[in-house]
Amino acid sequence: LQESADDDNARAWNNADGSGQPATIEGHWSSRWNGGADPTIPGDTADQWKPGRAELRTAGERVYLLFDWDSGARKGLIDARREGPQRLVGKYINLGNPAITRPWIGLIVSERRIDGRWTEGRLDFRR
Repeated sequence: LQESADDDNARAWNNADGSGQPATIEGHWSSRWNGGADPTIPGDTADQWKPGRAELRTAGERVYLLFDWDSGARKGLIDARREGPQRLVGKYINLGNPAITRPWIGLIVSERRIDGRWTEGRLDFRR
């Protein structure tokens, strides 16, 4: 991941107006992911973005992102550690079936944007 203006996550895709710049990455976010089709959702394809909400919390060098999709019916967790000021390395855990885990890496671009990648696609956060 690189902090580029042409990254898929660079242009705004959520409904936030950008006012009230937060001073920390903790708090509420919009989430979206692609790259995996959910066989339990009719018509779902791997290239579709699955939008949702997220909440980010930190504990020392750990970063936890609890997020949902499918109108909140499904939930996932990113458990990552900081490697420097911007890089996050960890894993995605499907909370509906915790046996499903995948590697995830993230780049904290700003307090309003986190670019993320998992083994099958993107898993990004904006506010």
